[in-house]
Amino acid sequence: MREELTIYNENHKEIGVADRDEVHKNGYWHETFQCWFVDNHDGIDYLYLQKRSNDKKDFPNLFDITAAGHLLSTETVADGIREIKEELGIDVDWNHLLSLGVIEDPIETNSFLDREWANVFLYRVQETDQFSLQQEEVAGIVKARFHDFYNLCFDQKKEIRVDGWEINELGARTVVNRKISLKDIVPHRKAYFHQVMKRIADTINN
Repeated sequence: MREELTIYNENHKEIGVADRDEVHKNGYWHETFQCWFVDNHDGIDYLYLQKRSNDKKDFPNLFDITAAGHLLSTETVADGIREIKEELGIDVDWNHLLSLGVIEDPIETNSFLDREWANVFLYRVQETDQFSLQQEEVAGIVKARFHDFYNLCFDQKKEIRVDGWEINELGARTVVNRKISLKDIVPHRKAYFHQVMKRIADTINN
């Protein structure tokens, strides 16, 4: 399916519309929706990561933002909340999201240049939330202690432990309890991680 995205210059000024493949091929700036999930158990803050499906063309089997996706040219930022429902199966009320602002998130590989203006949000997981994953996109959900993930992003830790579950080849849930390092995570730039983690820390500590 053809996906058309609004494209911008480096100053976040709209300059037109282009097909998603063209956007990544030519490195046009475009907008995305990102949502990081957090919760607190027994006084400890946790951050949720999704594990990308093995079927994904880009960064298969790596851990990433809890839910994220491109905003089509016909969509508003608020429309991006559909990504949470599509990927994770959770109906989230827009009023329960806390904006962390717009953050530059460019990722460069040998095959594409993904320059994103990311509209970043925070969501506190509710007890009634039940994950139901879109397996073509998401293979699993894990969580890490927020303090550990923060330190990983700032090179204060080399690896951290995550716990959760993933869907195996037979479609059954299997337990995940392992250590991960930055090489197991989609390679967002350090500047992106630093900004996001600082803003999350400021929010959950207030």
